Amino acid sequence: MTTPGQEKGREDTPGPAPQRADASGRGQRREDTQPQSPVAVAPPLPNRRNSELVLLGFAAVITTVALLIVEANQESGLRLDLIQFTLGFVVLFGGAHLAVRRYAPYADPLLLPVVALLNGLGLVLIYRLDLSAHTRPAGILPGGNANQQMLWTLLGILVFTAVLMFVHDHRMLARYGYICGLAGLVLLAIPAVLPDSVAEQYGAKIWIRLPGFSIQPAEFSKILLLIFFASVLVTKRSLFTSAGKHMFGMDLPRPRDLAPLLVAWIGSIGVMVFEKDLGASLLLYATFLVLLYVATEKLSWVIIGLSLFCVGSLLAYQLFDNVRVRVQNWLDPFADPDGAGYQMVQSLFSFATGGIFGTGLGNGQPGTVPDASTDFIIAAVGEELGLVGLAAVLMLYTIVIIRGLRTAIAVRDSFGKLLAAGLSAALALQLFIVVGGVTKLIPQTGLTTPWMSYGGSSLLSNYVLLALLLRVSHVARRPLSTRGPNQAPIAAANTEVIEKQ
Repeated sequence: MTTPGQEKGREDTPGPAPQRADASGRGQRREDTQPQSPVAVAPPLPNRRNSELVLLGFAAVITTVALLIVEANQESGLRLDLIQFTLGFVVLFGGAHLAVRRYAPYADPLLLPVVALLNGLGLVLIYRLDLSAHTRPAGILPGGNANQQMLWTLLGILVFTAVLMFVHDHRMLARYGYICGLAGLVLLAIPAVLPDSVAEQYGAKIWIRLPGFSIQPAEFSKILLLIFFASVLVTKRSLFTSAGKHMFGMDLPRPRDLAPLLVAWIGSIGVMVFEKDLGASLLLYATFLVLLYVATEKLSWVIIGLSLFCVGSLLAYQLFDNVRVRVQNWLDPFADPDGAGYQMVQSLFSFATGGIFGTGLGNGQPGTVPDASTDFIIAAVGEELGLVGLAAVLMLYTIVIIRGLRTAIAVRDSFGKLLAAGLSAALALQLFIVVGGVTKLIPQTGLTTPWMSYGGSSLLSNYVLLALLLRVSHVARRPLSTRGPNQAPIAAANTEVIEKQ
């Protein structure tokens, strides 16, 4: 017999767990711990490549249907060209998809399908313009420019794949920033020193024309200069963020810190003076201002830059005839409807004919606009697809721009942020300049519509831009850390004893 105190002491002393009787009368030890559930392993992040493939299939279907509508409205039978274009489109962008799946598996799944659709719509419009008797020279069969555009698309996809293959990480480009800047300036300046017979076309010295071959080096210089701007702004950010006097509610930069902005301004004026290229000058300078604002978040840089641009524009208007003619055509194109203003007048007539819903693919007369397949392809879109179709095309471009800006926000390094923001801003500014010039919102500049206009230089450079955006988005979307296939788990690591010194 035990007392209550003895019983309490027996419970407090360590010993074997008490026994409890089961139904058969045998003792069973009570288990205080429950078996743990197995450790949950997080599934790998989806790379959305299958979604990209499905969207590419939709782009191929839309392109094929558009080609069929063109042939139906032209009252033509099924041509071999349709099969060639469809198969070529599928093979080319299927190869681009495989390149993205192999070299950038975590890249944004929307960028490539949207660009493929824009390229396909451009191919359809160029093919439709080839069928027009107004744009087909004598002896040239229908589909000549469209066939050339397919060849340029092939070269663009090859360049796109090469960039993804050799640029393993976008941060490696920062090490070659000054080299890219020098190469961009050389490419930009080459047409200015060449004879007019080789470099000048339509009043602008922006070409390198050789027998059977021509290239516009300024299209590639914008990519190289973007890399240079992003690299310099990352390494010299303290120079641009140094505050000077506080005036008008803003922190103005110090006068000695204005040298990079003045150099960019003088360079843009030089392009306008020696090459007579208003579009490239405006695009490069505006892109630099956007990058400068993104890097510093100071509105004062933008105001000073725009003030310098206004001064340069007034000087160019007073000194150069080609700039004065473009401004006069912008203000009143009907003053000379059969001469200098003919192209703009025909473009406005095309938009008016298209109306809200357009005349339909193959039912309009877009060939009445000079250079409709290059500078004025937006006028062809407005005539045959109407305001609704033009808005849809602009929305596709907006998707690419917004996804690029989202990539700039998501990536974790400063150079990647500036590079993605600069590439997206360059695309947005070029689209604004092109559409604004065609619709008489701003003076005409001569830039081409990305991925839609006929031409090799523009197409190749824009595919390089797309590859760089995909590379940055891959780095932004991939998992932060991945374990190598031969890496041992941390539980199997050897313990090391470090003696205190």
